[in-house]
Amino acid sequence: MVRKTKEEAEKTRKDIIESARQVFHQHGVSRSTCEKIAKAAGVTRGAVYWHFQDKAEIFLAMRADVFAPMVERTDAILFSDSFANPLDAIEASLKEFFRVLEDSSIVREVFEIMISRCEYVDEFASIQDEVGRPAFVFLEKIERMYRRAGDGGHLRPGLDPLATARDTWAFTSGLLHLMLGCQKGSELDQQIPAMITAHMALRRKG
Repeated sequence: MVRKTKEEAEKTRKDIIESARQVFHQHGVSRSTCEKIAKAAGVTRGAVYWHFQDKAEIFLAMRADVFAPMVERTDAILFSDSFANPLDAIEASLKEFFRVLEDSSIVREVFEIMISRCEYVDEFASIQDEVGRPAFVFLEKIERMYRRAGDGGHLRPGLDPLATARDTWAFTSGLLHLMLGCQKGSELDQQIPAMITAHMALRRKG
């Protein structure tokens, strides 16, 4: 009986998160309320507040549900021992990131919510740093790999690992914004792997 109750509670929590994603995506975060989320999930407002303190906590839970498996997936490639050249690992990891965005409507919706459907003001002003933290973690990881590439003689001479990582960071962010601004299945989606290959080619030792 206790196990069933825990399973039911976990299902309710997941239903609330999934409904919140749909409500956030449809109405925008600022126009979404816990009442709307409760209605979409088919639960009471009390049930929402039993699982989450406020809308911001639901937002962070929604993001974590998508980010955790995606980071695990791309990190497994980035730090894989199967790549002798760290630049190959960076290229493969970036391609996997955008492949997931292309293949998963849920992942794409969450990124669209964070980038274009959320105003980080009022109650959300306090979580802006938390939302932006993964980008800085990404920068640190990429810099680490560029330093390995430099140490291994794979990086083009004259390139500073930190500056090169920042360039890849900006490139990835720009590509992400462009992709989310285009309709799914657009020509840009098909060109992204080649664009990543071209970007990485400029960093390789000739």
